[in-house]
Amino acid sequence: MSLSIRNQIPGTVLSVTTGAVMATVKVSVAGGQELTAAITVDAVKELDLHTGTKVRALVKSTEVALATGPLTGVSIRNQLAGTVTEVAKGGAMAGVKVSVEGAELTAAITADAADELGLAAGSSVVALIKSTEVSLASA
Repeated sequence: MSLSIRNQIPGTVLSVTTGAVMATVKVSVAGGQELTAAITVDAVKELDLHTGTKVRALVKSTEVALATGPLTGVSIRNQLAGTVTEVAKGGAMAGVKVSVEGAELTAAITADAADELGLAAGSSVVALIKSTEVSLASA
């Protein structure tokens, strides 16, 4: 199956914490960084997720925000450190490619935000992704 989701990060499940309806799944991605996905308990069962399961974390580029450094005091669980490899600006929007230790993420942000952050190839950034915006697929 082909998908329009550009961000497909390979990883391994570290832990699964289930609730009545939802679960959080911690995934180790390339370079040892961690990513948390908040998915349904039904999805955990259907994908047979447990420690050691190989998965792909899927994130739409419109759900990736960028910061010039790590943030504190926010509820966003996923903060992946990386380096900008490309900035493609249009009139209103910019597509920013970020290398995250062995994986590449694309963030769709406003061109104004890219300018204000001074983003260019080589810039250090932190990709911010809410755990509710991370889907998981079997690897």
